[in-house]
Order: sequence, then C-alpha cells, then structure tokens
Amino acid sequence: MIFLKQKKLIVIVGPTAIGKTSLSIALAQHFKCDILSCDSRQFFKEMTVGTAVPNQEELAQATHHFIQNKSIFENYTVGDFEKEAISKLDELYLTNDFVILVGGSGLYVDAILKGFDEFPEIDASVREEVNSNYKKSGIDYLQRQLETLDLEYYNELTLRNPQTLQNPQRMMRFVEVCIGTRKPYSSFLNLKKNNRNFTPILIGLEAERSVIYERINQRVEIMITEGLLAEAAALFPNKNLNALQTVGYRELFSYFDGEFTLAFAIEEIKKNTRRFAKRQLTWFKRNEETKWFDYLTNRKEIIKNINGNGNGNIII
Repeated sequence: MIFLKQKKLIVIVGPTAIGKTSLSIALAQHFKCDILSCDSRQFFKEMTVGTAVPNQEELAQATHHFIQNKSIFENYTVGDFEKEAISKLDELYLTNDFVILVGGSGLYVDAILKGFDEFPEIDASVREEVNSNYKKSGIDYLQRQLETLDLEYYNELTLRNPQTLQNPQRMMRFVEVCIGTRKPYSSFLNLKKNNRNFTPILIGLEAERSVIYERINQRVEIMITEGLLAEAAALFPNKNLNALQTVGYRELFSYFDGEFTLAFAIEEIKKNTRRFAKRQLTWFKRNEETKWFDYLTNRKEIIKNINGNGNGNIII
C-alpha cells in the first residue's frame, strides 16, 4: 500500500481568552509536533502578564516558537515574522508532517497562509515625517493623505475594511509607502504568488458572545492580581514604542498620566479587549475554510476532524 505524506499546518484561531493555548498544547502532544505562536503581542520578552503568554508549565508541555523572542525596542514587522516563520516551518517539516500555528493576530495568520506583497525600502526620514505629522494631527491626517495619494485603496478600505482606517500603525505604513515611492500603495499589491509547501487545516474556537465577554473580564481580573500594574509601570517610560500601543497597557499608561482612575482604567481594559475580540471574530469568520467548534468541544472530535481533513490523503 502506498501512503501519501503531506505536510499539514494546523491553524487554531478565535477570539482572545477562548482557550486556543490549551487546545494547541493538546494537539501538539497528540501529533507530537511543535507550536508556532502568531500572537503579535507575545513576541516581546518585556511583556508577559498583559499578553497572556503561556506559563512555564504550559511551555514545558510542548515546544513553542516565537514566544518572547523579541524586544520591544526592535522594529519587528509582520513581514519579518513571515520570513522567519516560513523558514522555521521548512526546518520543522524536515522531521515532522505536522506543525501547530496558534494565535489571535489575524494579519499574522494571513502572513503565513498567504504571504504578503513585497514593498521597496522606505527612507527612515519619510517614516519619521509621517509619524511626526500623525502625532500632531492624529488619524485624520493619515486618512486625508491616503485618500489623496491612493484613492482606489482608500475607497476599498472604506467599503470592505473600515476599521483599518482607524489603525494608525497600518495607516502610517500605507502613507509612507505612497510618499516614499511616489506611487499608490495599491500598485504594489498582488504582484506575486506566494507558494506554500503545506496544507492548512483551519480550526476556529467560538462561544456565545456573553461567554466570551465573561471569560475576558475574568482574564483581566487575573492579570491584575498577577502583576499587570507593576509590569505596565516598568514599561511606562517607553510608552510611545509601537509594541506598547496595545490594549492592557495603553489604559494603564493613562492611569499613570493621571487621566484615568485605576478602577476606570481596568474597566477600559475589559471594554477594549471585548471590542478587540469582536474584531478578531469578524476577521477570522471571513475565511470559509475554517471549521468552527464550540470552545467546550471534546478534543477527540477536533482531532477526528483533523485526521479526516486533507482531500482524502492518508496521514501516517
């Protein structure tokens, strides 16, 4: 009998606090494989409590990659992650047919599954100018610039992905490419085909909205008791770094600045995390290939689904 061996990437997605880490470890143990994290906040070694990185016990149960492997002082982009993660996958597939990819950062998941278009290097002075103008004039400046320099892409975002227009990091990138290259950002899109040497199997975890929100509220309370306040205080002097422009830290920085009370800051963390979870679900639900499971589903059922996936190939 001939067996066809094909490399599989088991991708676990879903909103924050839904149980992705626990499932990824269970699957890694079953398939005897490694885990790649694509949570853009868990890359940074200075951020532990507020990013809910796997604890030492969890890390010991399976080999993890891209967990606290960078510093907040490094300029680490999704493009950098794509290159490093694909290289790591090539390495792992030499000895295993399975790898687990887990995380709630939709853009980073897409980087592995589909890749990104290549853009020219942008002069640092352009980036600094755009960033300076953003700090002076806010998100409106970036929106006006993109509308002027790349109306086609601006209209597409307005129609299909309006939340991106409120994302300063991504908007600054669009504008700096337009200014630095003197070409529309959209002119660099879809110029190449990224081939992957694996078959993705997408697993989504979900729950009723009320359950997700309650789990988020509980997680925030746990983070507070585990030292999030002290962690944020240590990072406060570097509050303007891109890596720290994230839920859980921004709100506490406002508390340290005297803008919020502590109680209000904690409630803002909960509220903004719930909003983030809603955006995560919207992003991941776009992919019709994802098989969704209730977060309490027996793992044997999920493993059965994975073993039955793969276009009829026999997995050995």
